[in-house]
Amino acid sequence: MTRILALVFIIMCAAPASAGPLPAGLDPQNTLYLDTTYGRVVIKLLNDVAPHHAERMKLLAREHFYDNVPFHRVIDGFMAQTGDGQYGNGTGGSKHPDLKAEFSNVPFKRGTVGMARTSDPNSANSQFFIMFADGSFLNGQYTVVGEVVSGMEFIDKLKRGEPPSNPDRIIRMQVAADVK
Repeated sequence: MTRILALVFIIMCAAPASAGPLPAGLDPQNTLYLDTTYGRVVIKLLNDVAPHHAERMKLLAREHFYDNVPFHRVIDGFMAQTGDGQYGNGTGGSKHPDLKAEFSNVPFKRGTVGMARTSDPNSANSQFFIMFADGSFLNGQYTVVGEVVSGMEFIDKLKRGEPPSNPDRIIRMQVAADVK
């Protein structure tokens, strides 16, 4: 009986993540689906603003690099960071080389997706963050790569901490064009 209830729970959690068409006006080649246990987050990549960073995120999604990766740094009122598929703790990257900064005048506001990096502006690789609130102090200092167009309420539910105890994870991240 316990196994049946667990299976029903998993199916119920997965159903919202797979439901619903692509929101109107989005290019499926430049849209990411980030599935969490709470639901699906839809991210519009700004390939006109940060083409190399957008391509990297799509490449890593297609390599399943982001699947099961924890949100290792979630600061209330600031942002949720993830994307360390190497170590899961914020110290790793991918097998691909670091990217040169693509700073822009696009402001950091609630729902903005930015690329994490070290103190070297040209060190972004795989990690990214999603803003909970406006963060004008980041403007021109970090690469804006996208924006959440739906599902921000699921990001708001992530467990807080640096790192959170038992952190939430990306279940799966996919390019919308690849979803059957």
